[in-house]
Amino acid sequence: MRTINKEEIIGNLGHVIVLMGGDSTEREISLLSGQAVYDSLQRLGINSSLIDVCDTIVADLNQAKPDLVFNMLHGKGGEDGTIQGMLEIMKVPYTGSGVLSSALAMDKVVSKLLWQKIGLGTADFVTLNAKTDWQSVIEKLGQAVVKPVSGGSSLGIAIAKNASSLEQNYKEAVKFDSAVMAEKCIEGKEYSVGILGDQLLPLIQLRTKREFFDYDAKYVDEDTEIICPPKLSAQKKEELQDLVRAAYESLSCKGLARVDVMQDEAGKFYLLEVNTVPGMTSHSFVPMSAQRIGIDFDELLLRILEVEMADNKK
Repeated sequence: MRTINKEEIIGNLGHVIVLMGGDSTEREISLLSGQAVYDSLQRLGINSSLIDVCDTIVADLNQAKPDLVFNMLHGKGGEDGTIQGMLEIMKVPYTGSGVLSSALAMDKVVSKLLWQKIGLGTADFVTLNAKTDWQSVIEKLGQAVVKPVSGGSSLGIAIAKNASSLEQNYKEAVKFDSAVMAEKCIEGKEYSVGILGDQLLPLIQLRTKREFFDYDAKYVDEDTEIICPPKLSAQKKEELQDLVRAAYESLSCKGLARVDVMQDEAGKFYLLEVNTVPGMTSHSFVPMSAQRIGIDFDELLLRILEVEMADNKK
């Protein structure tokens, strides 16, 4: 990746407010991400403050008078266009994707419908409700991954192998979101790819001893394997990179995002989701990926801030 001018970026920033916490089911991860970002901004000597978002957020921001908001709110309220819309009304610049892009990416059903429409690979799925014919879903999809439609950090996700487990997994998933879907289970390799504007970060393959890449595999397990670079042919690597770029651009994303992809045993790639506010914890994939090309956490933040400053000038 190209070099950056650290002094110039810091000199043009002003007061940066890190938003974290909130009241979504991903609050705890958001607190970790926000604290890590704030600590880095402090190390860099950037004038920065932390806000744990609650119902006084408008007053808190008016009092803080930020020149830029670094959004580290994960999940509903922070990643679905809600906080972005509020910041737009307040005319406060912020990191990451805008209102529409955030909303599209957060809703897995809508994003998958869009990808199907434009011919990007993604697994078949069915939306679920209490009156669903569980057996017919299993007959259509086979082994299915049950997941909340709007959510992240792999919360509420489970694999259903039959009708009874599908119904039970639905009842668990609905605790995290009123909208739940079942997606055809793609057995194979999982990839997670960071993208910052027009720059792709190194591809990483995720490997866990668990049945699938769940919350514990992401944030708790010490034996989760991060394979970078993955063993892909030049052709397959290019194919995966093109798919990642296409997914990002199809939702009109901005700034930093992470695209998750499955590859089946035949080598075909399937989009899972685009995460518009990727985690920035010690276990997070984007910082790990950047480190493989010599970009440490602090430099990664500077690159994110540089992209946002450039976008705000347009």
